[in-house]
Amino acid sequence: MQWKVGKVRITKIVELETVGSAKFILPLATNEEIQKLPWLIPHFATEEGRLKMSIHSLVLEDGKRRIVVDTGLGNDKQGRNVPAWNNRNDPFLEKLTLAGFPPDTIDTVLCTHLHVDHVGWNTKWVGGKWVPTFANARYLFGKTEFEHWRDHSVEPAHIAVFADSVKPIWDAGRAELIASDASLTSEISMISTPGHSPGHMSIHIRSDGEEGLLTGDVAHHPCQMAHLDWSSTADSDARQSALARRELFSRFADRPVLVIGGHYNAGHIKRDGEAFKFIALQS
Repeated sequence: MQWKVGKVRITKIVELETVGSAKFILPLATNEEIQKLPWLIPHFATEEGRLKMSIHSLVLEDGKRRIVVDTGLGNDKQGRNVPAWNNRNDPFLEKLTLAGFPPDTIDTVLCTHLHVDHVGWNTKWVGGKWVPTFANARYLFGKTEFEHWRDHSVEPAHIAVFADSVKPIWDAGRAELIASDASLTSEISMISTPGHSPGHMSIHIRSDGEEGLLTGDVAHHPCQMAHLDWSSTADSDARQSALARRELFSRFADRPVLVIGGHYNAGHIKRDGEAFKFIALQS
């Protein structure tokens, strides 16, 4: 899938798609509750109320740069909480290359946050060690986010993710720590949206009078636009994540802003009473 925001082209590269297996992350999103939101069907849920989600990367091109936003699960990783995420062997890099983006042509990798399903392809296993997958890229991590997981990881799964997918980038001298509201280019800037993780960032694109928003994991699924209090089990601060959703969606609602989620496809945010709904782009 591809979209354009002014001069910025956005390409989605899917690693994994799921239907109906998200209850572990959004326990309040029961089939019955999802069926009460008919605007979710068929783009974001099935008629039976099962959620449609994906793990994907987004490649941004502005004519000068090739930026990979978030890098999925990766291959050969161990110590993940979800058994199917361990020791994967997925042709993600082949898909990336077939889409026109060989890894050595990527100059920037940007992680909205440092959770397991957003950093995996930062590294690959070569010669008995983890090395940067994108050898010519600088990797941008939020300073708050990086320092939190470096200094406060206590759960084995978080320790494993940092050790195999983040620390090797730092050790290789490829990491750059940025402010949560940094401007990367004249067209691409960050929005601080903590709550899902301590230093979570969303991405704002402004080009030729058009706007785009890459939400990251402010919401895992559009159902959270209708139910702002449906926080993810992976949120570090449920109250803050709900506030971040309300603030971000209020800012971009009812305007022609292309919105793409960290785990769902593109659309536009519309106000709906005290909350919001998400209108899918028509293909």
